[in-house]
Amino acid sequence: MQTSPFTRQNPRRVMFGVWVLLCVMGSAWWMPAAVVRAQQPNFMTGFSKPEGPPSSLKPDQLKEVSFRQRLNETLPLDAPFKDEYGRPVTLGKYFGGERPVILAFVYYQCPMLCTQVMNGISASLRALTGALEAGQDFDVVLVSFDPKDKPSDALEKKRLHLEYWRSENKTGAWHLLTGDEEAIKRVTSAAGFTYQWDAVTGQFAHASGVLVVTPQGKLSRYFYGVEYSPKELRMALVESGEGRIGSAIDELLLFCYHYDPVNGRYGAAVMNLVRAGGVLTLAAMATYFVMSRRRDSRVPLEGRV
Repeated sequence: MQTSPFTRQNPRRVMFGVWVLLCVMGSAWWMPAAVVRAQQPNFMTGFSKPEGPPSSLKPDQLKEVSFRQRLNETLPLDAPFKDEYGRPVTLGKYFGGERPVILAFVYYQCPMLCTQVMNGISASLRALTGALEAGQDFDVVLVSFDPKDKPSDALEKKRLHLEYWRSENKTGAWHLLTGDEEAIKRVTSAAGFTYQWDAVTGQFAHASGVLVVTPQGKLSRYFYGVEYSPKELRMALVESGEGRIGSAIDELLLFCYHYDPVNGRYGAAVMNLVRAGGVLTLAAMATYFVMSRRRDSRVPLEGRV
């Protein structure tokens, strides 16, 4: 029996495929390091400066950033603010003893997570429609921790957010506050929320999350991150409305902090994303290689005796 050249494996082709896979595997692992060095100011000079701490360590800018649970603590309800229309109010205006409040600390010029926090609130509230209604069963209060934010910034942020979620009819349920640094510090400190201004990036480093507060202004429940379970949020609002205090949960903090272009270093999350991209490329190449061999094996045999 004569073996057709279509059924024989080409050694050169096999070796080429193995070489490509090895190259991709190396790129998947070493590419993040190359990206980091390419971002450093001295990448083209041939001289390297001492490397900073590993990307898995918390940067100095985040060491003073936290969101500690202070359950059953009472917020300073006499703290003065301005609402989105520029009217002077106190925090206590939104705690009249009738319904609980979803409280979040954001700043209205935030380019990253603050908008996602607001979106997370609206996504959960949409799922609660019919069970609990904002403005009737609870209110949403956002406090800017940037003293440079103005009522006009708050009003524009509110308008854009409610338009995006097509919730203009809930304008009376959302309250966006601005204030001076003293008032902001009183409220954020009472809630265990600390943040740090980074002059290099011109942004605040801070954690993300929301709180549920009783109608009397006591901290009842913390939710971390930018997505909040509608079921758990509903339960927290019901319990908080009854004056009950929830239990402490694990502090899984999601930080809002920008890549530092001066030091040319990414955080651990970004490095992992780059590596994940390399792994996906490897998987795609391997799939292509295997499918190519299978197609070759299906070519009709010729010259068979």
